[in-house]
Amino acid sequence: MNVKTNRHPNDPLFIRLLLISLGVFFVFLFVALPLLVVFMEAFRDGIWAYLSIFKNESALYSIRLTLLVCVIAVPCNMVFGIMASWAIAKFDFRGKKLLITCIDIPFSVSPVISGLVYVLLLGANSKIGHLLEQHNIQIIFATPALVLVTMFVTFPFVARELIPLMEDQGNQEEEAAIMLGANGWQTFWHITLPNIRWGLFYGVLLCNARAMGEFGAVSVVSGHIQNVTSTIPLQVEMFYNDYNTVAAFSLASLLTILALLTLMIKLAMERREESKSMRV
Repeated sequence: MNVKTNRHPNDPLFIRLLLISLGVFFVFLFVALPLLVVFMEAFRDGIWAYLSIFKNESALYSIRLTLLVCVIAVPCNMVFGIMASWAIAKFDFRGKKLLITCIDIPFSVSPVISGLVYVLLLGANSKIGHLLEQHNIQIIFATPALVLVTMFVTFPFVARELIPLMEDQGNQEEEAAIMLGANGWQTFWHITLPNIRWGLFYGVLLCNARAMGEFGAVSVVSGHIQNVTSTIPLQVEMFYNDYNTVAAFSLASLLTILALLTLMIKLAMERREESKSMRV
């Protein structure tokens, strides 16, 4: 039985136009306008001034450090997200709700607070920090701290993308594969992973975008040491505080472009999946 949905509600035309206008206005005011300002300031002195910032040693170092942090943090969170979502969606166990709550903690805790927690836990004044210092291991105010706090603030993204997807798919295909003689790894590789590949891809994209743009937690544990712990967001702040606004906005535009590219890829993948489902 086909049920047709009413795509044209009976609301008055005035109400529909008002709601659409308000939506467009708020998107322009809070999203499009700030992005426009970033690019206007970045190109204020011309294209050559914009491009010259990417020859700056500090800017290049911040780009390399940001990529390094992402290369470490995102795959770790991807592995954690797959394991956590698989455990939550496929099995019933004590502490399941507690695990889900713990996964959501970074969404509710300020990044600044999470960075401060790592400073208190691993800093020089803590017992662990004192032990690390005795063995000449530097965590806080070094790259490892940047990776740790970035992993903390981004690890829910993959898991939160996969948990509802796996729950909706159920266990029938995995159980059938096991009955036919497949082991756990074969079941995961040939059944589970293909079914979640697009959800996994979306989660990794969002995780990577947040990792590149993280400022609060990274700012606390970095110490703002230029060419040592300065990621792209921190370097943007340093340029801006030095009244080098063109350099600051030029570097900020790079993050903006990467974020927009991430959203465009995600949108393209969603449309591709919709077109496939319609053909089926």
